[in-house]
Amino acid sequence: MDEESRIKELEDRIGYHFQEKDLVREALTHSSYANERSIRKINCNERLEFLGDAVLEQASSIYLFRQYPKVPEGQLSKMRASLVCESALASAAEKIDLGDFIFLGKGEKANGGSKKPSVVSDAMEALIGALYLDGGEKAASHFIMQYILTNIEEKEKAFIDYKSELQELVQSGSYGTIRYQVIGERGPEHEKEFEVELMIDQKKVSLGRGRNKKAAEQMAAYEALKNFKNN
Repeated sequence: MDEESRIKELEDRIGYHFQEKDLVREALTHSSYANERSIRKINCNERLEFLGDAVLEQASSIYLFRQYPKVPEGQLSKMRASLVCESALASAAEKIDLGDFIFLGKGEKANGGSKKPSVVSDAMEALIGALYLDGGEKAASHFIMQYILTNIEEKEKAFIDYKSELQELVQSGSYGTIRYQVIGERGPEHEKEFEVELMIDQKKVSLGRGRNKKAAEQMAAYEALKNFKNN
């Protein structure tokens, strides 16, 4: 299936047809595909992923705030995290078989890239970013409501938010302020691993690694919690 046919099939599937086709094409362009086709890195889906992440966080925050008026801030944060984490987004992407539409390089495709949670969750955020630019908040919010803001209670129960747990522990003990900082990246563009340093009150506490910054921060928080329990 060529690019145009793939884009049209995805548009039919989500019930939205882009005015600017280059936006949806960019949202589906993985860095491995861009590398093989000598497409400028700025035209792979990473910039749209950045935008989509922000749009998703705002939309989910507003929805939860209005839908759960008696739920405190800490619980709302956990609920939001359960909706926007990698596994939840990858699961949402399966509803539209998004992995089948992503433009992947030959190596990434051979390695099962269309099924990797990190790849499809990133593409999901990029698609949200493209929808926002093409159709505004209404188009993006409709998509988010339809595919992501569903089964909230079940997702919350299945999700372990180490960052929130650590925040509660640190606040209860007045240990200081938590700060996460990316200190390194390794691997090729399409299989990059991030390394995050977690500091509490300016003191290095733990390190975390992951396929994206969110995952690396969660691992750093997990390691910090283990340190607290051991000490």
